Amino acid sequence: MSDATDIFGAVAMGYVIVESNRLDDWRRFLKQGLGLHETAADGNALAFRIDAHARRFMVRRGNAEDVTVSGWQVRDEATLDIIRRRLADRNIEIEASSAEDAAFRGVKSFIRVKGPKGMAIELFTRAVTTDEPLNMLPSGFVTGPSGMGHFAITSKQPEKLLRFWQEIFDARLSDRISQEMSGITLDITFLRLNERHHSIAVAATRGLRLDPIRTRIQHMNLLVETLEDLSGTFERLTDLGYGMAHEIGQHPNDREVSFYVLTPSGFELELGWNALRVEEAGWKQGYYNAISVWGHKPEKNTPLDKFLLNLGNFRRGIRSLFATEYSPL
Repeated sequence: MSDATDIFGAVAMGYVIVESNRLDDWRRFLKQGLGLHETAADGNALAFRIDAHARRFMVRRGNAEDVTVSGWQVRDEATLDIIRRRLADRNIEIEASSAEDAAFRGVKSFIRVKGPKGMAIELFTRAVTTDEPLNMLPSGFVTGPSGMGHFAITSKQPEKLLRFWQEIFDARLSDRISQEMSGITLDITFLRLNERHHSIAVAATRGLRLDPIRTRIQHMNLLVETLEDLSGTFERLTDLGYGMAHEIGQHPNDREVSFYVLTPSGFELELGWNALRVEEAGWKQGYYNAISVWGHKPEKNTPLDKFLLNLGNFRRGIRSLFATEYSPL
């Protein structure tokens, strides 16, 4: 196998690590709200399952209040060697894992690079799995070959961010959406790494490049098996008092029905159902001029709420003009 080999379809999101000092709130959010299977909980870390993988969602104590690590499962060692060469050819430093760090993630071993916006990108081939029955509130989550979900990221350097995923992982363009919000046009590009419609969405302001989002990601996504899972989780999270950034609605491109809830660390988590899988032979790249076909309305939608939200976004956007955004390419 050579560097010219197309590795599309060989990489999928495997796990996520959040750094937070709000572990009690995160445990409540993940266990009672989302209804994930808890595998570990102490004063310094939490770990949860959603399928046969021993660990999928971890929270460890720290000040970031952000996603600090995303783990990506690679099909085999030969494919991982291709990725290693591509990283080395671009002078991207590769760090090997320790046994302790691998055990925390529920994998045999991994390699790590500093990815776009400073998020650690970790790559592994073998996950630790278990046949212990799941104890979850939803009936199930959609994982398998397409991975556990997707990330959406805002960037002042979208071309570099897209280039990273395309050159290293052979990501393919699914489609684009442009959406005007508060007088600013946001252009969003959706990349797929496998049959999932997108594993990475990259958003950028048109014209003057701003980043109004404090965290590395704007949101992450999980998919549930049934509509009843979606509605039941929405009700639980609402009853527990977690704010809805956007209530239930549907996207035009992947046709996913979803809602966006504010996590204890401030970024959003999108929970969705019935997202399409791309059929490569007949897929045509689309362009849409709205992020939603229906719904996805903010929970707080008064003129004052809109003013305060726009003011906060404006302030963070202006500050971002003077901040450097890290890119490995």
